[in-house]
Amino acid sequence: MHQNSTASPDDSKDCAVIGCGPAGLTAAIYLARFLRSVSVFDGGASRASWIPKSHNHAGYPDGIAGDELLARMRRQAGQFGAKFIQERVTSISRRGNGFLLGHETGEARFRTVLLATGVVNRRPPIDDAIHQAAMDAGFLRYCPVCDAYEARCTKIAVLGADGVGVAEAMFLRRYSDCVTLLTLKESALQPAHQDALAKAGIKALASPVTGFDFSSGAAVTLANGEQLQFDTLYPALGSDPNNDLALSLGLVVSGDRCLVADKHQRLGIKGLYAAGDILAALDQISVAMGQAAIAATTMHNDLRDADDQTWKPV
Repeated sequence: MHQNSTASPDDSKDCAVIGCGPAGLTAAIYLARFLRSVSVFDGGASRASWIPKSHNHAGYPDGIAGDELLARMRRQAGQFGAKFIQERVTSISRRGNGFLLGHETGEARFRTVLLATGVVNRRPPIDDAIHQAAMDAGFLRYCPVCDAYEARCTKIAVLGADGVGVAEAMFLRRYSDCVTLLTLKESALQPAHQDALAKAGIKALASPVTGFDFSSGAAVTLANGEQLQFDTLYPALGSDPNNDLALSLGLVVSGDRCLVADKHQRLGIKGLYAAGDILAALDQISVAMGQAAIAATTMHNDLRDADDQTWKPV
């Protein structure tokens, strides 16, 4: 494993990457090639692993499965010296000029930390096995930006009758002339949303969905007893950022509870950075990787500047 030529005089490693999705793995590749000691904490919950096949990730004209992409990136980071810890980070606190991370079987000190913890999609009430099978078959999709092209000219349902659902239905209307907005609970659309949907030719059904069947396409049963058949269903129920570690350090989050970084991916606490879906930005692999490249380069340069000033741990 490569060693930093200006190693710290205690047992603190240069960099911790929390999260093992495209953002975390990209940062790990860069940091390892910068000759930094880097440990990647993998809680095993990257959203990218859900992707049956991505067709908009540059360089893969025939598409690539999320698991395969992550495995390739992990192997690439490992061959340059990044170390992987198959555990969740449970706590983070400041320790002198660095951080103390608590994980499931111990704790470790790091001079810098990158938060690449992502978000969790709010899912409809579907059994896990059925959920995964429906995604693999293309009957259930979560990212119109990623795969609306594959759903073009089909019957599409969007689940989530609020501003998010309306926006997603409007986006998908370009790909299909048969888009229907569904809801999981009794709700009333704002007049402006009703007008926009009507002008776009999008149906909005008020009766909530009470049942799902993905055995052949995306079938739903409504509370009024009506049964409808679609080719694919897009849940638009929002997401929950994995921001507990950031909040424990007193960081302020955006309106959607994501983190806000500066143009160098710094979070306002010396030595702390972020990249990927945990930030308020477009949730795309390419965006996460770009942010991670910036973050890793900033981390390396900040460490180099600190070393030039004779970094001393407390």
